[in-house]
Amino acid sequence: MDPRCPLCREPGGSLLWRGAACRLILVEEPALPGYCRVVWERHVREIADLSSGEARHLQRVVAAAERAVREVAMPDKVNVASLGNVVPHLHVHVVPRFEGDPWWPGPVWSGPLRANPSRPPCDRARLRATFLCHLSGDA
Repeated sequence: MDPRCPLCREPGGSLLWRGAACRLILVEEPALPGYCRVVWERHVREIADLSSGEARHLQRVVAAAERAVREVAMPDKVNVASLGNVVPHLHVHVVPRFEGDPWWPGPVWSGPLRANPSRPPCDRARLRATFLCHLSGDA
């Protein structure tokens, strides 16, 4: 744990699920309902800092999150990225993208190109249940 790191000190959003190695967070971004972040619990900077087994586990969790986001939020596209330039604690963004969202077709880390359209929020309980179903391999 690094006490200077915000992802070590705080969940980083609304906690949907926590496992022994990582957690799934729902990011509060009204223009991108269903935006999630998978945060590795141990403070490491890069995927390459993980063992092979840990990296496989992270990929499994990210894939389950992506499947759940696709099923529940029904985006036009999903972006998956591990950046960490601002917060160098391993986390993977699972970003639902919608044609006409403020950043479309550019990256969400760029400046918005248009006003924020009104979108209904993602059903948090359904997203969590769908994620758990995909994580367990039942879907």
